[in-house]
Amino acid sequence: MLTGIEEVDWASLGHAYGPADDVPELLRGLASADPAERETALDGMYGAVHHQGDVYDSTLACIPFLLELVADPGVQDRGCIVELLTSIGGIELDDEEEEEMGGLPFDDGEFIPVANYAMAAAAIAAGSDVFLGLVSDPDPEVRLAVPYALASLHPEPALVLTLLRERLTVERDTEVRLALVAAVGQIALRHASLRAETVDWLGWLARAAQDPGLRLAALAQRARCAPGEIPDDVVPRVTALLEEIRTASVSGAGSEPPRGAAPTLIGQVRELLEEHAAGRPAPWTEELLRTLHAALDDRVDDRIALVLAQLRSPDWGQRSDAIWLCGGLIRVWRGRYEEVVRLVGDQLHDPEPRLREAATSFLERLFELGAPAADALAARLARAPRGPADGFGDGFGGFGEGCGDGFGEGFGGVGRSGREGALIALARAGDVRAVPLLARALEEGEVRRELLYAVDGLGPFAAVLAPLLRRRLARIELDERLYDRAAPLLHALAAARGVQALPEVLRVLRGAPANRRDRVREAALRTLAAFGPAAGEAVPDLRELLADGSAGVSTAAARALWAVEGDPAEVLPVLERWLRPVLPGADRCAAAQVLGEIGPAAVAAAPALRPALASRDPWVRVRAAAALWRVTGETEATLPVLLAAWEENRHARVDIAECLAEMGPAASEARLVLLTELTRRRRHNAREGASGTRDIHLDEKLLTLCRAALARMERGVY
Repeated sequence: MLTGIEEVDWASLGHAYGPADDVPELLRGLASADPAERETALDGMYGAVHHQGDVYDSTLACIPFLLELVADPGVQDRGCIVELLTSIGGIELDDEEEEEMGGLPFDDGEFIPVANYAMAAAAIAAGSDVFLGLVSDPDPEVRLAVPYALASLHPEPALVLTLLRERLTVERDTEVRLALVAAVGQIALRHASLRAETVDWLGWLARAAQDPGLRLAALAQRARCAPGEIPDDVVPRVTALLEEIRTASVSGAGSEPPRGAAPTLIGQVRELLEEHAAGRPAPWTEELLRTLHAALDDRVDDRIALVLAQLRSPDWGQRSDAIWLCGGLIRVWRGRYEEVVRLVGDQLHDPEPRLREAATSFLERLFELGAPAADALAARLARAPRGPADGFGDGFGGFGEGCGDGFGEGFGGVGRSGREGALIALARAGDVRAVPLLARALEEGEVRRELLYAVDGLGPFAAVLAPLLRRRLARIELDERLYDRAAPLLHALAAARGVQALPEVLRVLRGAPANRRDRVREAALRTLAAFGPAAGEAVPDLRELLADGSAGVSTAAARALWAVEGDPAEVLPVLERWLRPVLPGADRCAAAQVLGEIGPAAVAAAPALRPALASRDPWVRVRAAAALWRVTGETEATLPVLLAAWEENRHARVDIAECLAEMGPAASEARLVLLTELTRRRRHNAREGASGTRDIHLDEKLLTLCRAALARMERGVY
């Protein structure tokens, strides 16, 4: 086994962490009789030799040995090696990359030749006949991995298609059968000459198969391969199939419980997947529905109807799947989600903790769209805690700083309190019932930063929290962690207009350490600006910081001084200084933003704003145009700039729409732009594979501003 491995000069080859002289040990580890050693070796292969999907010269050198291991029936866990080979050989470059044949940067500044990816695909394709004999391997994990490898890598797709379809007639393992159908769909997508035949066959299988899971898989793959031919009755058909699957699975034992703790990243991922599937008779339906949702794409009404049907299922697993699937749906597409949100709120009372975690994570991201679930959130928070197994501690003690906002990632935010997530969701929805619960949280232990940033959703009701926020700010040490601890409190105090905390805010402003000093000062200055004239004691500090070398600090000081004194004389020269064309765009944006907030009193700064309308930076143009309108009321020079930026930079649309709403009838040229935005189904800031905490909120704000601008135009209100 591994013949010739010593003849390779591994030390001259490289991987993600340097010389590849450790690769022979990893390859031998893959063939070990010890499961822990095999898992460690696989973790090393993904972590170094195929790091984040990269293909190094050492990766290419591994391919013959990996193929040898796959072909040896004495090697265990060969399914994992098949998956590794599929990943190495399955990376498809776009035309530009193939044409340039350049390189991708290493972390150390060297380059991975793009040709490596093509050579890897060719090398594995040349040896891919080994996979043909594995479709009937005794190991179900091998049979599970091989169909996709064949569909992705074998150079004779027609041969593979025939083999997969024949194997389906004798295969008895449910998940392997689903993998066979998915691989057939993959071939249809990759090879147009086989698509029509395959789509017809999938349609036949969706009607003729006895197993409802197989019919659902065929329906999902047919939709994936021919999205334009998805039948109008897809929702009732899928719903009926899910009910058949549930009924047939009721007597089943469900998935095995998770195994013990694993020290490797590969093992941890496996454990999460096992935990997610534990106790569910048919966990594979989630992936089938994900495929179907992707095929339905912008058929939002059908997708919502499908989610609603799942949320009403007696099977908690189907309801959990619906929540995660709807997380991706609502993040990308606009629609009528009121009933979905209400039904997700109902899951907060379910005895299954994983379902409650999924519901809480979903609701955290909705802000105002979470209102239909507010009663359920409040009821959940009012119930007596059940203890750590529920993610609820005793009272609100143990509110940790948390690990960020997951949404559709992982399986419910492991290690995060369901109680604090529910409270964040309730506060972000602007529900006053969150106030006493926030007050209680502020009195006990640490508070997650998201709770403090949610205070601004409570409007004037947040004022009662000011004394508690003040006490917490007073206890913070002025050390290297000051920004992380103080910034959320300062934000909450600004939202609560907690003027009584002025001494504590000044203490932070004056005592900011070297570490992230500018960011600490900016946060404190924003709070002082929110206090307005009541922050008169801060004026000497504000005047001193006007001359600060940081644009962020200097402009924030100017904003605060204007808010306190209302005299533009001192602040306009400072802001004009930061508008100079030679300065970075962020500096000019900060200055323009403050001038816009000052409004007509800053008219003397208009000449300094005009050059920024021609900036190469679209954000500078937007900020300058909005500021110039607010300062002078001019539309002839500003409106064309705003409308051009609307198309150029979709992420600026909220700021632009806010300005257009202020313009009223003067922005009538923008009517078509606003109407077009309101007819779009896709959210303006939707990104593939990524999302921000406030993305949904910002898109809903854009829609509100568009409607407000059109209403003002209709009424003729200036």
